[in-house]
Amino acid sequence: MEEPTSTQVVQHLQRANQVAQTAVAQGHHPFGAILVAPDHATVLLEQGNIDTVNHAELALMRRAYAEFEPGFLWGCTLYTTVEPCVMCAGAQYWANVGRLVYGIAEKQLLALTGNHAENPTLDMPCRYVFERGQKAIAVWGPIAEVEAEIVALHRGFWNEWPDSFGRIFD
Repeated sequence: MEEPTSTQVVQHLQRANQVAQTAVAQGHHPFGAILVAPDHATVLLEQGNIDTVNHAELALMRRAYAEFEPGFLWGCTLYTTVEPCVMCAGAQYWANVGRLVYGIAEKQLLALTGNHAENPTLDMPCRYVFERGQKAIAVWGPIAEVEAEIVALHRGFWNEWPDSFGRIFD
């Protein structure tokens, strides 16, 4: 499979971060994900975070699996602002999306949120999850060129919580 260019990687992660900004504007946590076609140019789907269980990546993988054939999905790439958690990595594995690019690592998110009750981060790299499966999912990340803008969105969000956002989840 052909790999995305560094320019495509940065552009798609910036788009995912715009999706995360939209999620914040709608009262959700700052996570965004997009699914890109095998041509590395066409954005097929976009998804922001919904709630504690419906992370951006999980919701996107459910939609992708419902709309596209597994063989097609294997050539697609999931771009996400933050390294997927165990649940989201599992969803990507089962949806059969063959590539992943993430902006910042889960450990970076943990450093930003600490023990915040709204984000009890699981400290388990997605590569660890994928290595236990039977599919060779390609993974790129973290990507230094977008780190500052993704971190800025998270730092602003988690430092403002709960004053500006109130309780998001019912």
